[in-house]
Amino acid sequence: MTSDRSLRVVVAPDSFKGSLSAVDVAECIADGWRSVRPGDYLELIPQADGGEGTVDAVSGRHPDAIRHYVPDVTGPDGRIVVGEWLLLPDGTAVIELAQMSGLPLMRELDPGRATTYGLGQVIAAALDAGVRRIVIGLGGSASTDGGAGMLEALGAVITDESGLLVQPGGLGLSMLDNLDLSGLRELPAEGVEVLTDTTAPLLGPNGAAAVFGAQKGASAAMIVDLADALTRYADRLKHIDPTVPGAGAAGGTGFGLLAWGASLVSGAESIADLTGLSEVIAHADVVVTGEGRYDVTSGTGKLVGALLERCGRNGVRSVVIAGQLAATPPDIAVSLTETAGSVEEAMLNPRRWLVEAGMSCAARFSS
Repeated sequence: MTSDRSLRVVVAPDSFKGSLSAVDVAECIADGWRSVRPGDYLELIPQADGGEGTVDAVSGRHPDAIRHYVPDVTGPDGRIVVGEWLLLPDGTAVIELAQMSGLPLMRELDPGRATTYGLGQVIAAALDAGVRRIVIGLGGSASTDGGAGMLEALGAVITDESGLLVQPGGLGLSMLDNLDLSGLRELPAEGVEVLTDTTAPLLGPNGAAAVFGAQKGASAAMIVDLADALTRYADRLKHIDPTVPGAGAAGGTGFGLLAWGASLVSGAESIADLTGLSEVIAHADVVVTGEGRYDVTSGTGKLVGALLERCGRNGVRSVVIAGQLAATPPDIAVSLTETAGSVEEAMLNPRRWLVEAGMSCAARFSS
């Protein structure tokens, strides 16, 4: 398609993990696009899929939202961090697990003992403030504790055969004998919605330990031990189905949240609703999205794949700008690696090449 008329362009990328935030990516693409087609109307709606950047993506579209900070929160390795949650005007609290329980917060990788206790503390702070609904983004977690630490912070008591509290982390669950949920905090009036971009179950070859353990530093032997510990944990929570898609998200925290009574939903779809993208996409001429690597997994619940599906349903042209292209998107695509000439150059100067990519894509819509 070529056009001299003004186009309504929505720029809605994910972050380029380890490189630039979704906000930075969107601004670079827009700068490039405007330099070629200054008459177009560009709307920047940076996205997230429930992992890092979720709170920023939502707050960017809600100027009246209020950030609340929670001091003295237990980080994933036991050191104290400052927690954070976002209050929307309708009484919804948005919480991002990665902010207080994420892998980058670890001084050293410790997959057996890393905990989600801090997530529970931040949830409790939001409950204390009287929120009506909680939305929790899962992704980027440091632990494989099945959300047990989070449940303890919300009032659960997890003990061994001697009646002593089990040690923090996934390996601590190997000593689990009794799990008492009777003291759990009540859900807020409108419930808890959990955003995830994975359909992994808690257990098995596609489960939390097997699929995600290595990236958190677990050896092959420890992955087996963590899987056994999570099996023991699930056995004590017989009323919760460990095969539910997403139960294995964030080291099994999805399963722990199910035990509390939360519901699991697509992170990409929900963030699109929270940021207003769902409302504007049907009226757009072009949607530009992107991520660090576009491959076959992008269409399995991840943000870019979900957005491309929406474009298809609404008959909207789509553009994918990715650091690397390992699969073929349905419409226009640009690889920063190819544009820059190498992976190294694309990583070294991502802003420059995103601007170039924006220019290249805009040129495709000019006669």
